Amino acid sequence: MTEPAIQLRDASLSFGPRALWSGLNLDIAPGEFLAVLGPNGSGKSTLLSVLLGQQRLSSGTVRVAARDAAVRGVRGGLAPRGMGYIPQQGVVDFPHTLRGIDLVGLGLDGHRWGLGFRGAAERRRRVAEAIEAVGAESFAHRPLALLSGGEQQRLRVAQALVGEPAVLLCDEPLLSLDHVNQRAVSDLIERRRTEAGTTVLFVTHEINPILSYVDRVLYLVDGRFSIGSTEEVMTSDTLSTLYRTDVDVVRIGGQIHVTGPHSAVCEDDPHHPHSGARP
Repeated sequence: MTEPAIQLRDASLSFGPRALWSGLNLDIAPGEFLAVLGPNGSGKSTLLSVLLGQQRLSSGTVRVAARDAAVRGVRGGLAPRGMGYIPQQGVVDFPHTLRGIDLVGLGLDGHRWGLGFRGAAERRRRVAEAIEAVGAESFAHRPLALLSGGEQQRLRVAQALVGEPAVLLCDEPLLSLDHVNQRAVSDLIERRRTEAGTTVLFVTHEINPILSYVDRVLYLVDGRFSIGSTEEVMTSDTLSTLYRTDVDVVRIGGQIHVTGPHSAVCEDDPHHPHSGARP
């Protein structure tokens, strides 16, 4: 049998008396696309921190095949070797002089900040190809601090992919992007997965832009969770059980729409999970 790219066994994470999740058993296969869904505060981004080595589990074990045995964690948005990481928009403060092309190059240099492949023809080629792939040629030489949120996010995607990762962790990578760029970034991530067998964990509040790519869903709500295909998890019965209130799930035109009491799910709020509207 193929070794899992990521494996969690009896994994629990708590902060004081509050349990984000407990008893989580999950095997993610090489090349699998897993969407991680749930309301704010349910532990979606924290799960990525666990996989990156930033956050310790309260109990249980985690194993990431692509990660070094001695986890170094993440600094400045950089992932351990063999992993790519797209952080949420605005969670990293960039030095004023750091340009987009420099950020992408760090995806090859790792934690060495300017050493490694700097100046080599192969490095220049790979960085240029990654920038072109996300359509960032026109602003890649400008300081990151002067770029819009959407421009910065496209460069983060290029940085995450330039190192050809075996595991790609995406924390709300479509925020600050319009519909066209959401589709372009999603297609780019999916192409990397299909061509190279990269495992993708995609944290999102809106599943519809990636619905056709998703193999399975991990849905987290108030310490509870459900794992399965979109047909298994994204149902009225499953989400009503997770939210402990009536939730309606309907499929219209190839999209999933979730509605329910305002305290649980509200389709009229574009920032709430699975809203049909876009920010």
